Amino acid sequence: MQLDTRAQTLLKALVERYIADGLPVGSRALSKISGLDLSPATIRNIMADLEELGYVSSPHTSAGRIPTPRGYRIFVDTLLTVRHLDEHLVESRMRLQTQQPQKTIANAAQMLSSLSQFAGVVLSPRRESVFQQIEFLRLSEKRILLVIVAPSGDVQNRLLLTEADYTPAQLVQSANYINQNYGGLSFDAVRVRLLGELRQLRDDMGSLMQAAVEAGSEAMADHSDDMIISGERNLLSVSDLSSNMHSLRQMFDMFEQKTGLMQLLDVSSKATGVQIFIGGESKLVPMDEMSVVTAPYEVNGKIVGTLGVIGPTRMAYERVIPIVDITAKLLSSALSHH
Repeated sequence: MQLDTRAQTLLKALVERYIADGLPVGSRALSKISGLDLSPATIRNIMADLEELGYVSSPHTSAGRIPTPRGYRIFVDTLLTVRHLDEHLVESRMRLQTQQPQKTIANAAQMLSSLSQFAGVVLSPRRESVFQQIEFLRLSEKRILLVIVAPSGDVQNRLLLTEADYTPAQLVQSANYINQNYGGLSFDAVRVRLLGELRQLRDDMGSLMQAAVEAGSEAMADHSDDMIISGERNLLSVSDLSSNMHSLRQMFDMFEQKTGLMQLLDVSSKATGVQIFIGGESKLVPMDEMSVVTAPYEVNGKIVGTLGVIGPTRMAYERVIPIVDITAKLLSSALSHH
């Protein structure tokens, strides 16, 4: 339903005051801060209408009102004035390490947390299933470290326990064979080709290569570090989120399991620009008191992941939105130049 100008002004004033101090807002306070020349009775009538429409609610302990998730939604969609954020301030807080994409992504999560004082989260680009090259490093008898280098420069390590004890020369020979014949393919494609070619190789070398392919497939399929979260502890000092054990449990279940968060970030990567998920109205956010502000980021013009800030529904959206927006642009730029 379209709200008239007076109702919009009062709702905006109420949400801003509630975000600032966390206390229910009464009609008398609204008449002072809204700038409207209205009688307290008129303000009470408008607030009763807003409550009936589901935009505000009355806590039992107070005569004042607080915004509902639906009230926050209309506020961020139509009433919010986003604050200008100094890009140089943000850039100075982000130490970009262009030689290590994963480090750059971790820095972005830390910066989101530091600037917002809430939790920062970044969903990394899906790991490429192909490898550029591999190396075998002999750690001890029958223990070999498999080093997998992706075309992006990302490095994965896996420990191989072998039946035979290989010499360093054999390990170099095997790695060279795989790199020269299969570099740039996926491990699944290598597995298929190896089946037909193993007969031409010595048995002991063949078994090493098979072990490398199996371990490589597992490494590329492992998404456990696809999401980087920084600053979860900041949320412990937010009373709206940590006021009771049930809320705390819900919040840390979400961080521990990650599945719901990954789903939310995945959804927002399919949209353009900043997205705001407000607790009670979104099935993807597990708590009424929690909001997630997200934006996708790109590498060379292609969207590859999402980042965002996780905080209370009662957050200063006009500050957090530009923090998320600018960080997404800076991360896109840093990864594209890699």
